[in-house]
Amino acid sequence: MKLYIFGSCSGTEPVENRHHTAFAVELNGRIYWFDAGENCSYTAHLMGVDLLSVSDVFISHPHMDHVGGLGNLLWNIRKLSIVNKSLPRYGDITLYMPNEDTFEGIMTVLRATEGGYKTDYQTLFRRISDGVLLEDGSVRVSAVHNRHLRQSEGPWQSFSFLIEAEGKRIVYSGDVKDLDDIAPFLENGCDLLLMETGHHDPVTVCERLKGGDVGRICFLHHGRRILSDFEGMLCACRKIFDDVHICNDGDVFDL
Repeated sequence: MKLYIFGSCSGTEPVENRHHTAFAVELNGRIYWFDAGENCSYTAHLMGVDLLSVSDVFISHPHMDHVGGLGNLLWNIRKLSIVNKSLPRYGDITLYMPNEDTFEGIMTVLRATEGGYKTDYQTLFRRISDGVLLEDGSVRVSAVHNRHLRQSEGPWQSFSFLIEAEGKRIVYSGDVKDLDDIAPFLENGCDLLLMETGHHDPVTVCERLKGGDVGRICFLHHGRRILSDFEGMLCACRKIFDDVHICNDGDVFDL
């Protein structure tokens, strides 16, 4: 199982060599995609990731730094399908999203591009809610809502994810109000926590999690605390929590 980081930055102004948040887990050749910040499919393709092996895309919430590259991801999958004369390897592409308006807006844009986005496979929408979203025999993906987006009525609009595969537990925070939002996933421990820093101090996160049952922390969705002093922040975090990594675009991890 591999983890690919396609974008490591939060929704700041453009930052050299960093793009908005996106990553994927690859297992047995199948690609499970999480969030889709700008240029994510471009980065993935140049990293050698087979976009025709993408089967499921999970979007944590509808902010631009998490969906800005989604239309282009779908467009590139279609383009590669045409160029390679091959359908996506796992059939239809399923998008798990909190907001159907975002899905329909992206599909409207795609239908106005070349060929009207006509495909021999379907692009499917599944609304995210708390609980298990996908269980295919190899990977199980679950969601829990968080308080990043205030909710007065209607469905929750922001979620965190738990990825379970090969006996490992990977928690992706998405954007959260605080660590309490992902407590339901952390109470049973995890091998890897992918934790956003755009709204949080990494040192404080490490202090709260030290001595617990989190094996490794990989920070992503970087805000200015990390971008202004990358090495200093990494050093400060490692004084508190042994296994910490601050993600860069293009990172690849064997899990």
